[in-house]
Amino acid sequence: MPGVFDRSRKKALVRNISTDFNHAVSTFFGERAPNVNIAKIQHAGYVDALRKSGVDVEILNELEGHPDCCFVEDTAVIFDGLAVICRPGHPSRENEVHSISERLSADFEIKFLSPEAKMDGGDIVFTGDGFLIGRSTRTNDIGIQELTAIAKSFDYSVQVIDVPDSTLHLTTVCSVPRNGVLIAAEGHLKQEQINGFEEVIWIPNNETYASNTIAMENGMMLVSTGFPITKQRVEAAGFEVVLVEMEEIMQADGSLTCLSLFIE
Repeated sequence: MPGVFDRSRKKALVRNISTDFNHAVSTFFGERAPNVNIAKIQHAGYVDALRKSGVDVEILNELEGHPDCCFVEDTAVIFDGLAVICRPGHPSRENEVHSISERLSADFEIKFLSPEAKMDGGDIVFTGDGFLIGRSTRTNDIGIQELTAIAKSFDYSVQVIDVPDSTLHLTTVCSVPRNGVLIAAEGHLKQEQINGFEEVIWIPNNETYASNTIAMENGMMLVSTGFPITKQRVEAAGFEVVLVEMEEIMQADGSLTCLSLFIE
């Protein structure tokens, strides 16, 4: 969840899977090109899971010629009354932000990062009273500096974490399901990188993908299907797990949070 200003998660924007989804950028999780038709079915299941968890979901049309367009998390960071439009770090995704900024302008003041900045929303994790920002191949120091200044103007703290070469985004290897709690993947993040959390739920390295979760205020949590240890550990922490099939989304390096942008 990139920077929504509370944890109510009342409304989310999602975007339909592209008919060119089999050409989406993939480096880490993908072992093959995703099956577009199955991906669309799984995306519909994801939307259904959000709605059953109490989220009002608005579905945007796919963007022709943009295979990664369903990953709307990367396009913006939402503050109270302000939408910061990101500058995706991969050249093929640069034009995705125009459509999302047009939609968000109906509800938010819009602010663009400078042309020199690079930032994917997938490198931003909201902690409740601040942000973790990942420095990665998709997010550069200029982007970090500009977003940090904006966050501090809202009295949010910022902690910068170097994203390891073993993964794409910061959200790929961690998530914050409630204030004070971090879910983190072993072998990617280290204890010394993590400050200010009362509890860290470590996910085994062979279930790294499942460390990306979406939790609601009501205690419901979306978790990817097929990761039993993760399911067991988050249930032990008091969450009600809603399993979501993500196999085809995973082939394009997409995770649960990648597919939504929470605006309320």
